[in-house]
Amino acid sequence: MPARPVAPALRRNRRDADRRFGIRLFGSAAVAAVAAVLFGLLLVLVESGWHPLRRLDAGAARWLNRTALDHPAWTGTLRFLSDVVWDPVTLRAAVAVLTLWLLHRRAWRLAAWSAVTAVAGGLTGLLVKVVVERARPALPEPVAQAPGFSFPSGHAMTATTSFAILLLVLLPMVRRRLRPLFWAVAAVSVLGVGFTRIALGVHWFSDVVGGWTLGLAVVALTGWSFEAWRADAGLGRSEVAEGLEPELSGDDAEPEDPGPDPGPGPAR
Repeated sequence: MPARPVAPALRRNRRDADRRFGIRLFGSAAVAAVAAVLFGLLLVLVESGWHPLRRLDAGAARWLNRTALDHPAWTGTLRFLSDVVWDPVTLRAAVAVLTLWLLHRRAWRLAAWSAVTAVAGGLTGLLVKVVVERARPALPEPVAQAPGFSFPSGHAMTATTSFAILLLVLLPMVRRRLRPLFWAVAAVSVLGVGFTRIALGVHWFSDVVGGWTLGLAVVALTGWSFEAWRADAGLGRSEVAEGLEPELSGDDAEPEDPGPDPGPGPAR
């Protein structure tokens, strides 16, 4: 029976796959662009001292500071979460261990993505802090202190990049029914980091939002680059819900380029 009728179907499948990949790649670029634009707008508003934003920052700081002063046990819990559980050193150590494990699995490119995303996020946040030079909140009765400049929040940015790295790398090895739980833990942690920094009076509300958006932009850009590499290597598409490298759940962490399709075999 001739094998020629298979070729048009194969071409259609490839066109559909290419179209879906293009949509995902465009989506990644759009997320990065939107996050970058939002961060740029926020930076302009912070630098210009926009009154509504200043009023929002000051109101949130005063209200949360009063709450912290009235509930010392609650404040102690916030300190523990901010300074131990969600401390940037803790999260960066977790990413470092993950990167070493990826190297052990011989997932070279995914390990490089993990390391580059973490380092790029840290350096970008530090550079913006030095450029903006925004002072931290000065409250009459502070419950915590932090060194350095305020915008953007390094804790919020590190949490965003670190939990994104952990999720996008480890999701392929998590059962599908448990994946919503992992997403929920990551989301609660990122939001919780921001809340603790504002509640402890060491960051303005806009500092935290700036850290979230800048961290999201970094992850979207590096993730976009990784997806482009997969396309060039012929490894096929990957959904965000499946992680950056679905093959990590198998024995072959980074399968070789399958090469061009040989086409239909000879008619028999």
